[in-house]
Order: sequence, then C-alpha cells, then structure tokens
Amino acid sequence: MTWSDRLSLFTPWDYAAVALLFLAWIGIGLLIENAGKRGSVSNLTTEYRIAWMEQMVTRDPRIFDSQILGILRQGTAFFASACMIAIGGMLALIGNAERLAGVAQDLTLETAPIFVWEFKLLLVILLVVNGFLKFVWSHRLFGYCAVLMAAVPNDPADPAAYPRARKAAALNVTAARSYNRGLRSIYFAMAATAWLLGAVPLIVAVLFTLAVVYRREFASQSREALLADEGQDPQTPEIR
Repeated sequence: MTWSDRLSLFTPWDYAAVALLFLAWIGIGLLIENAGKRGSVSNLTTEYRIAWMEQMVTRDPRIFDSQILGILRQGTAFFASACMIAIGGMLALIGNAERLAGVAQDLTLETAPIFVWEFKLLLVILLVVNGFLKFVWSHRLFGYCAVLMAAVPNDPADPAAYPRARKAAALNVTAARSYNRGLRSIYFAMAATAWLLGAVPLIVAVLFTLAVVYRREFASQSREALLADEGQDPQTPEIR
C-alpha cells in the first residue's frame, strides 16, 4: 500500500479537523504572546518577573529567591517526566495497535485499518514530544537564570548588580514562555486523543480546549487581579 493509498483512508473531515487543531494551537500561542503587557496573563506576569529580579538585588539573604526558582524548576521537571512516560506509553500502544483498534471500533462502530489508528496516535505523540522539548528547555533556562542570580553582587551600588539582574530576568521570562508553550502542547495533545473517536469529536475537543485556554489567559479572575491598580484591592472570588 502506497502513501497515497494510506492517505485516502482519511476523509475530508479528518483533514479539516487536523488543520483546525494546528491552527488553534499555533494561533492561540501567537495571540497570547503578542497581546501586549496588558493582554494575556502570561504577558502580565512578565513585568512581575522583571520586578522580582530587581527586588532580589536588595534582598539579603536571597533564600526566598532560590526557593521560588527551585519550585519553578520542579514544575518543569515534573511535566518533562510526565511527557516521557506518556510518550513511552503511546509508543507501546502503537506496538499493540490491534487492541486499540478493537476498543475504538467498539466505541465508534466503524472499521478502519491499523494504520489509521497508528497515525492518529502519532499525532498525539508529536504534540507531547513538542511539549517535552519545551519543558526541558525551560528547565535548562531556569538553571541558567539561577547561575546569573548567584552572580549578582550583594552590594546594590555595584555597577554590575542591576545589569546582571536584568539578564537573569530576561532568562526567567524566556524560560516561562517556553514552559507555557509546553503546557499548550499538552492541552492540545489531550484534545488530539479525541480523533480516535472520529473527526467531529476532534473538532469539538479542539474548540473546547481553545475556549479553555482563551478564558484562562484573557477572561479569568487571575487576569483581573493582575490588572488591578496597585492601590486597589483585587476582587476576591467568592468562596463556596
């Protein structure tokens, strides 16, 4: 069976659903990262990361700063490990695609060659691998940030203090951006698993994921708290 024959196994709805997946994944990322300082939650926290490094210069001792950075690195390490486990599990599932095909056919009442199910899993693996690479790079950048933080002089009057703090802030912001990209890859990888049920479930899952990501970045209470004026208390959500 040639590749053209294999690709003909997918319907136009399948191609439209996959196209929507990639458009949503890339599009929401561009929107979040280019929304400006008063746009997405990710961009709003950027100025606070810079302020953090500036405050670190005059903070003595800097145990608090090292603890916060350690927590950030633990988060990236956790998700990178989870991605590796997920990749291994899906590769093992591809090796036993006959059982997966049987379960999927019971749910969808449709029959398809094994290649179709393997290809659908490969799409999920692609997104998870991208997330893994982003988390690993974020973890490494936070490590570079730690080195620069350690190189910031304890004397605020030292001419190298604030320039090095700004370098550490730049690395911190870049690491956070890579971390957020990894999270979005995982979000849409989870949505891509709906393709096992068909093209329409994939479209629904992508739209739902897109709505969730958009709300968290542009219409959440955390964004309102970040946008509140310094002299104004942010609205506290009602506890139920």
